[in-house]
Amino acid sequence: MTDTTVTLESILTCPACGHAQTETMPTDACQWFYECSACHTVLKPKPGDCCVYCSYGTVACPPIQQGNSCCG
Repeated sequence: MTDTTVTLESILTCPACGHAQTETMPTDACQWFYECSACHTVLKPKPGDCCVYCSYGTVACPPIQQGNSCCG
């Protein structure tokens, strides 16, 4: 039996100001943009990443956690 537990909370850290905030990840869509609540910089995924959680979060997005491709 495989473990299918998916973590839905991730701490996003803004690369511009260092502000970190816990966010709940969507399970039905990728989040391509995220506005930092401190400095209002709009984060976008880094090249090769599927979403802002994979680029700036402490936990990868739910599809990646499950071993699937994201935003396919």
